[in-house]
Order: sequence, then C-alpha cells, then structure tokens
Amino acid sequence: MNTVNAVAALAALAQEHRLTLFRLLVKAGESGMPAGEIAQTLGVPSSSLSFHLAQLRNAGLILQERQHRSLIYRANYQAMNGLVAFLLENCCAGTDCGPAAACDTAHPERKSA
Repeated sequence: MNTVNAVAALAALAQEHRLTLFRLLVKAGESGMPAGEIAQTLGVPSSSLSFHLAQLRNAGLILQERQHRSLIYRANYQAMNGLVAFLLENCCAGTDCGPAAACDTAHPERKSA
C-alpha cells in the first residue's frame, strides 16, 4: 500500500456510517452480505447505503459481486491488512517487534515484570 491509497482508505473510513458498515462486513466474513440485509441491519436508507458502499468500494476496502439478482458486499481483507501494515510499518523503529511488544507500547501499564 502506498500513501495515496492509505489516505483514500482512511478518508472512506472517517465517517460513522461507513466505519460501522465496514466493521459489519468484516464480521460477516467471506460470505459477505446482500445490500438489503446491510440496509436493514444498519437502519440506513437504500439511497444513503448506496453512497456509503460506493465510497468504500472506490477506496478498495470492499468488494461487490452479483449473485443472481442480488449484490453481495464483502470486506476486502487484503486491502484491510495492507492498510494496517502500512500504518504499523515503522512500529518499533522498523524492527520486528511482534504483537506483544506492540501491545506493551500502546499500553505501558500492562508490561509484565
């Protein structure tokens, strides 16, 4: 992932409904969800949902697939992992610090003696 793509992804997620939508699709897993079910679950009108889905698709964070008459949406895990890796690229001064060290850096009070 490069800076331009990271900015686009972060901008797409920087809105309450889109962040909630993205997290819902991450939770749904590889099977994804049809647009109607997403709208019902989130309580968002279809016109608003279409706008938010388009923003996330344009940022590369979600994928759309037509199955018969339905549009199925799923999280793009490769893009999500790429964004997280980009954000953590310089963690621990660029060395491989592993998950425990990252946790200790974020929460110094949790360090074990």
